[in-house]
Amino acid sequence: MDAVKKLQLALPQELDAAIIITEHNRRYFSGFPATDGILFVTRDRACLIMDSRYIEAAKAQAKGCEVVLLTDRVSQLRKLAKDSGVKTVGIEARELPLADFNRLRGELPDVRFDDSTALSDVITSLRMIKEPEEIECIRKAQELTDAAYEHILPYIKPGVAERDLALELEFFMRKNGASGPSFDFIVVSGEKTSMPHGVPGERRIRSGEFVTMDTGAIFGGYCSDMTRTVAVGGASSAMKHVYDTVLKAQLAAEDAIRAGERCDAVDKIARDIIYNAGYAGCFGHGLGHSVGLEIHENPRLSPSCGDKLASGMLMTVEPGIYLEGRFGVRIEDLVVVTDDGLEILTKSPKELTIL
Repeated sequence: MDAVKKLQLALPQELDAAIIITEHNRRYFSGFPATDGILFVTRDRACLIMDSRYIEAAKAQAKGCEVVLLTDRVSQLRKLAKDSGVKTVGIEARELPLADFNRLRGELPDVRFDDSTALSDVITSLRMIKEPEEIECIRKAQELTDAAYEHILPYIKPGVAERDLALELEFFMRKNGASGPSFDFIVVSGEKTSMPHGVPGERRIRSGEFVTMDTGAIFGGYCSDMTRTVAVGGASSAMKHVYDTVLKAQLAAEDAIRAGERCDAVDKIARDIIYNAGYAGCFGHGLGHSVGLEIHENPRLSPSCGDKLASGMLMTVEPGIYLEGRFGVRIEDLVVVTDDGLEILTKSPKELTIL
């Protein structure tokens, strides 16, 4: 069943139609990537309005909807609403900028807009569970990410700048089939590894310190996400203890993941191991998040997320320990939730690598 049909079947009873404007949601339902456009969906019709820049490609690639050339946005939207007898429209309340919402209200003055999260909740629920073809795209994105990690290891040595490693990683991914990086890569070394979202710069790697690389590729529009931390020249006993603790926490969390488990309960397993090892307060972010067309999707493995995992969800598992001003370690895998456990898409080794 295509994504538009799923939305039509799941459209809340109080809504006659949905207007979808945001880029990733529009792509998810239509299958067509573009920076602009409007998807108008009723229970028995779906219309994708695209301007002349995209119209030819949209006609060839869009799925589950008719494609119409944008000529006069206001008159086209009003005609769609009138022809379908639309009185109440749902919007992407969580994602839609206020300016876009106000514009829609001005364009459709005779329509009532439901600005609750009803439509956003439906969209989030649908996007949480990945279809086999989505998983296959993410699998290929992760294969590129694993290959890039293997490729970069010989480059990591004293005197090499963080920024050069980040550039080489991205170049390798693009050269081998990625349409781009999933996000701005985090490639940091030494004391900068204590910053979970540190930015690669001109700092040059030194012997006896960690290098953390958080990277991912985009394939077919879908993202991958992986983090590995390696040591250069050697690792102190303190560094090894932190690394072993993070790895223990990650393995325990992965062992607990399966359909029906609560996200906060899985997070607690990893967090308790880290805190009980003497690193309370040194793991500030959540254990993981879903991945798809966007690098951060729902649900989240975090203390504040009571959602239950379901078969077909794609999740990261990325515990870390960050000792301010000293060093940090993060290890991250990408996994598919199954009824009786999980499939780990990430194949790069996790034991401490000393280069």
